[in-house]
Amino acid sequence: MSHRFTRRTACALLLAPALAGCGGAVRVDPPVPRGPAAAACEALGGRLPGRLDGLERGESTPASPYVTVWGQGRIALRCGVPRPPTMEATARVPEIDGVAWYADPARPALFTAIGRVAYVEVTISREHVPENVLVDLAAPIKAALPQTG
Repeated sequence: MSHRFTRRTACALLLAPALAGCGGAVRVDPPVPRGPAAAACEALGGRLPGRLDGLERGESTPASPYVTVWGQGRIALRCGVPRPPTMEATARVPEIDGVAWYADPARPALFTAIGRVAYVEVTISREHVPENVLVDLAAPIKAALPQTG
């Protein structure tokens, strides 16, 4: 058994809060919103829950006020992303607790809140029910991100 394998195994067995010492920050490319979108996304970051669908909020790298992760990236939120490239003007978009969510047909784990001052992208791993996650994110999104025309 190699030293590298042993260290990785040890890191995997530690509890989530201790993972920071084993490189526990999750790599997520942060968006670069501007103007009102940037201000709204910063406000959203302060309203997001510390625990989401049973997962603790974690660290992402590089650090960004526009990215939040839970459960070592099992759920990741990026605020201020561009409009989803696959979204057509005629797309049917369900609303969950007052927030419209576009589900990307090419990426079934990806949901984008639309119709707000900034687009909010949420990636949800298969072990979680998207509706449970999106319901819990609706109130902070509504509070921080005003609707657009």
